[in-house]
Amino acid sequence: MKSISVVIPNYNGKQLLEKNLPAVFAALKNVLDYEVIVADDASIDDSVKYIESNWQNVFLVKNTINGGFSKNINSGFKVASKELVLALNSDVLLSEDYFVDQFKYFESPETFGVMGNIYNNGKLIDAAKYPVWKAGKLVTTLNVEILSENREWIPTLFLSGANALMERKKLMQLNGMDEIYSPFYMEDVDLSVRAWRMGWKCYYDPKSNCNHIISSTIDSNNKKSFVKFISKRNKLIFHHIHLSGYRRLFWQTEIVFNLLYRWLSFSCDYYKIYVEFKSQTESKNKRNEFPFSLQTVTNQILTFYKALKIKLF
Repeated sequence: MKSISVVIPNYNGKQLLEKNLPAVFAALKNVLDYEVIVADDASIDDSVKYIESNWQNVFLVKNTINGGFSKNINSGFKVASKELVLALNSDVLLSEDYFVDQFKYFESPETFGVMGNIYNNGKLIDAAKYPVWKAGKLVTTLNVEILSENREWIPTLFLSGANALMERKKLMQLNGMDEIYSPFYMEDVDLSVRAWRMGWKCYYDPKSNCNHIISSTIDSNNKKSFVKFISKRNKLIFHHIHLSGYRRLFWQTEIVFNLLYRWLSFSCDYYKIYVEFKSQTESKNKRNEFPFSLQTVTNQILTFYKALKIKLF
């Protein structure tokens, strides 16, 4: 059994912490050595006061500037000291046996991390992620329900940032979440893809369960138009970083077509997204090289699934 650092990013989530922190410690009863870290992103509610008054066994990282999800959770990763790190959203309720079936994956030196099922009011909303290509773009939102008897060592394209258990040394070798995606979205996809491209593996365990209130923290603190803008910008950033070969050519051609179409239809929204994307990537020179391409990674995952009976949703 390995030791675990649970890192919970928080922003104005006092009510969520009140509800979900007890479940974290209940799940950790099955772990011999652990620590719980709450990284607070300059909350303006009573989150910090609540932790300080009620949870003396929680290590609190108090950020004075609101930096968004990746910057905030990275501040928690940096003080984590255990062998494994669980990135856990404050709006996730763990089951008491959440960790029981996950330790075996870290017996393999190739494992980067593992995630379990995510439910919302009894409905399965997040499982293993199945890669689907659409011309030059990678669709990252399809989930896989495993119908075969073989339900172990199931690969997933990415680990959800809501409940990702990762090996700390590998996580820090990748420098945690890429802060270019701030304030939110796509950073968990990017982190897992970088791990795969390093030759490590991400797994999904269908026996581990938790409950998640979908995007309760993001949607409650941001306008829908801003969330949509950031989501589209970050998808452009992700593909810019990870695409190569003919897929990249298809993707670049699609961008040109979209820019032309928006110009003809007198729509400027896409131009604003594109300008923001270019400013982010050009100023930081974001183009990473890894031993394996994204295409190689997805081919590996899809080959595994060919031998299974699955249902996509």
